[in-house]
Amino acid sequence: MKTISGLSIFIILVILISSCFPTRKLAEPKSIILPLSDTVTLKEGSIVYGLPRTVFTVFIEMERTIEKPGPYARFAGDLLGLNDVIQSQSEFWSIKGITVKTHEELDPSEFYVIESNTLFQTNVLALKKEGLILDLNPGIFSSSESKTMAKEPDINQFRSFDLGSDEYFQLQIDTAYKRVSIDSTFIRIPYIVEKKKKLTVDQLAEKAALRLMEMREGKHLILTGEATVFPQNNAAINEMNRLEKEYTELFTGKILNETRIFTFQIIPVKEMVGKPVSLFQFSDLTGTVTGPMKGGKPVTIELIPEKKTKDMTILNKVQPEMEAPKFDKLFYRVPDVVNIKISLGNEILFNTRRLIYQFGKVIQLPANYIIGK
Repeated sequence: MKTISGLSIFIILVILISSCFPTRKLAEPKSIILPLSDTVTLKEGSIVYGLPRTVFTVFIEMERTIEKPGPYARFAGDLLGLNDVIQSQSEFWSIKGITVKTHEELDPSEFYVIESNTLFQTNVLALKKEGLILDLNPGIFSSSESKTMAKEPDINQFRSFDLGSDEYFQLQIDTAYKRVSIDSTFIRIPYIVEKKKKLTVDQLAEKAALRLMEMREGKHLILTGEATVFPQNNAAINEMNRLEKEYTELFTGKILNETRIFTFQIIPVKEMVGKPVSLFQFSDLTGTVTGPMKGGKPVTIELIPEKKTKDMTILNKVQPEMEAPKFDKLFYRVPDVVNIKISLGNEILFNTRRLIYQFGKVIQLPANYIIGK
């Protein structure tokens, strides 16, 4: 009886122990995520997605200033008492402002394949800027936003000077003679000849200065109420101001301003970290320096990551020679905060902070993760 009882206990123990071991192999994960490469075969029903990278668009606003001397510049001191006037034509450029905009696009080095033997449920692929993974149809490629690259210059300001005189020629009357034969004798008959003689620059300058002083005196009489006729609105005074400005510029010269916006695009890579990268060469005389021209100072951009993602686990995506590794979690990229500095020589023109995806870390998320739950 004791033998039977012991045998029963032994059989029960064997059954309990055997139940603790798996009787079949572990099932493969329902979802498999592989880095896309030339060794990965795409199967029907697979999903391909890409991680984002950040692209910079730098807008440089420059102002072109042209100084043109007036035709009567050398008479400004004698006729109007003006000494500090423009004597020769010159041109110079200056940087007025810098704007940096960023957008995301697919990173061609970060594509992944999702294979699933069941219904794949997640909403992380719909995330874009907030997110972790760029969706399959990013809106940046279908955007219809338009940007004005440059302001149109005022063509009227580049017109030639009006010399400011009511007459540019004066009539000169001379007496000429012609010989006429009468009864085999020749006699000289006088006649009047009118010739147009162009006024000299000195005369034109004197007329312009006289007209300018007359306008100033007339405006003074109107504003002080001493004129016999007073205008009903500001139109007359505005027109007198315009004419006075044009007459004054005949002696002082013109300063013409034109604004242009230059665009530069850059895709940050990790090799740029901490190293100034040249955007273009800038010259005070010509603006941007291109082609075989030399001179100018480099305008550089420097990227300094704050490494806020440095403590995250870095994935080892090195594939063995025989078989690619299989993951059951989604790859996604966390952007890092980067300080951006744009300089002209030793002068800092622009300083800001931006999120850059390719300076962050690639980590993983459960394949069936649902944002908001």
